Amino acid sequence: MQHLTLRTPDGIDLAAVLRPGRGAGPRRAVALTGPFTGVKEQVVATYAEGLSERGITTLTFDHRNFGASGGSNRRHEDAGGKLTDLQTAVGFLHGHPDVTGVGLVGICLGAGYALKAAAFDGRVEALVTVAGAYNSPQAMQAGFGREAYRAKLADLLAGGTEFMPVVSPDGPAAMPGPEPYEYYGTSRGAAPTWRNEITTASIHTLLTLDAAIGADFVSPTPVRIIHGTRDGYCSPEGAKGIFDRLDEPSDLVWIDTTNHIDLYDQPRCVGPAIESAAEWFDKHLNPFPAGERSSERSR
Repeated sequence: MQHLTLRTPDGIDLAAVLRPGRGAGPRRAVALTGPFTGVKEQVVATYAEGLSERGITTLTFDHRNFGASGGSNRRHEDAGGKLTDLQTAVGFLHGHPDVTGVGLVGICLGAGYALKAAAFDGRVEALVTVAGAYNSPQAMQAGFGREAYRAKLADLLAGGTEFMPVVSPDGPAAMPGPEPYEYYGTSRGAAPTWRNEITTASIHTLLTLDAAIGADFVSPTPVRIIHGTRDGYCSPEGAKGIFDRLDEPSDLVWIDTTNHIDLYDQPRCVGPAIESAAEWFDKHLNPFPAGERSSERSR
């Protein structure tokens, strides 16, 4: 495991961890992006460790404004910035001498970002999403109602840089209720650089983020969607709706879950998800170094 600092084109330093895949190189590699407010020691670390044990090199990192990464607007969700962070991670892997092909893994909110990043970055050769949140302004407006949606956006912008809790078991929070708190508010999600606060304006970002549009542009990049059968936060219907917008090659894998966070850290759910992701990358990421690709494939 190697600790790195990646510099984005706009000058933000990203704290990252590179885990070489087990076995002799060169290897396939993937960058991972995770849930809302998550840091690299949480959900993405679990998936990165599992994939690296299966021979896939993994790159995890803290997005700008979070964890050990730079960014002056601390604990603020910067949608455009996060896409730049993902481009930076893909660029690092694409130029690495021990990497043959590059994919993306997105978990929860990271699934939507990874989908959009893969759609508009031709260097991404395969994508896997897990328990995905595929934000859409159209869906948000439909859920609130047109007038209520605009009023909510105005209220959130008026809050500016004020902070609110990320989770709370019984009070107001960005992710209210006992289930998110069960992960982030307990030892399950404990991480030294995670903080239980987020800017109020970050919710405006979530309500206006169009990640779902990636589904209309990502093909022919191979996409595997992995989702839980029961999920009260990122609905199975939403995952199926994104899948229905994809062209081939793509597929949809269901994991038997009781809730959303089962796919964060529960071995009976995470294990099959990691196996399914590894299988997809083994099938669709190029196994040959750049100089050998044509000759090896012609044999």
